[in-house]
Amino acid sequence: MKQWMKKSLAACLALVMCLTLAACGGKEGETPAEESVNVRVAALKGPTAMGMVKLMSDYAPVEEALEDKENVVTAGGGNTYEFTLAASADEVSPKLMQGELDIACVPANLASVLYNRTDGGIVTLAVNTLGVLYIVENGNSVQSMADLAGRTIVASGKGSTPEYALRYLLTENGIDPDTGVTIDWKSEHSECVASLASGAATIAMLPQPFVTVAQTQLPDLRVALDLTEEWDALDNGSALLTGVVVARADFVKEHPAAVSNFLEQYSASVDWVNANTAEAAELIGGYDIVDATVAEKALPYCNIVCVTGTEMMEAIIFSTSSMPTVAPFTVASMSIVERASRPTMAATSIPPLRMNLSRYSEREMRSRKRSIM
Repeated sequence: MKQWMKKSLAACLALVMCLTLAACGGKEGETPAEESVNVRVAALKGPTAMGMVKLMSDYAPVEEALEDKENVVTAGGGNTYEFTLAASADEVSPKLMQGELDIACVPANLASVLYNRTDGGIVTLAVNTLGVLYIVENGNSVQSMADLAGRTIVASGKGSTPEYALRYLLTENGIDPDTGVTIDWKSEHSECVASLASGAATIAMLPQPFVTVAQTQLPDLRVALDLTEEWDALDNGSALLTGVVVARADFVKEHPAAVSNFLEQYSASVDWVNANTAEAAELIGGYDIVDATVAEKALPYCNIVCVTGTEMMEAIIFSTSSMPTVAPFTVASMSIVERASRPTMAATSIPPLRMNLSRYSEREMRSRKRSIM
């Protein structure tokens, strides 16, 4: 298995270089000029959208300045954007496959599904969210995964990363996810919070920031299990990834500079959000993603990142290979993610896109104390 992954990664990097050389036809060291491109971006209301709020906020004045003007080329061939915030991935997937969106932030496993459904028409650009899933309880009976046996868990995210992660963890801890526990699937995270608040449920699987939302309504609600820590305890060589950024392959091929610009701007937005919690929370509240007070408390535990290039490919390959219920990402789906990411490529004629790693590395995220207030 390790040998296969090494060969896959090597093939992927080679393909990145080939596609890069084909895309960069100008003089050495030059990036071909590109007129302003309107990029249609979607994100789910949650950590993926929270990491994008600085980019959205910075773009607003540009949008106003370009309103009612045609053929405007921004400085350096910069992008213009149309942002869409959705409540669930079901709202995003059809539009992406039908060409109504160019880039979207989606659950990690959905990227693989979309790639296969479109015969490679959807590719992965970045990892944007690490583990944010938690088991919360209105009580004290759940102290380990084993304590979930025979219980009812309300959850949202059926058919995507939350379901696959939960099923995998239950199975690895000796619980049959079909017969050993009852999972009551809801269409949205807010429905899970409502079930807890009404007393209809006492145990739920929730991501941040909805854990904090629930705790504002239920002061006695506690975080029983951090699923990232439960995953790490298996010591299977992988990491629990929650979200990724994907794009239409045709859009990436036609507008490589626009995609590079977006990744740079998105990475900078993530860095700013992680470093400026209070100010970011105000923006998050302003975009009606979650309440600003909730956002400020939840942000340190949302594990928002922007990881591209080699680190992204390794993280995705190792994570999906550990879950047999998740279709492994085909290496080709990560081959045109950017124009070059490895420092060793900088000596070639390929203009390198820097390694976009957010303020927190995956290892640092894991070591941070997750004492949810």
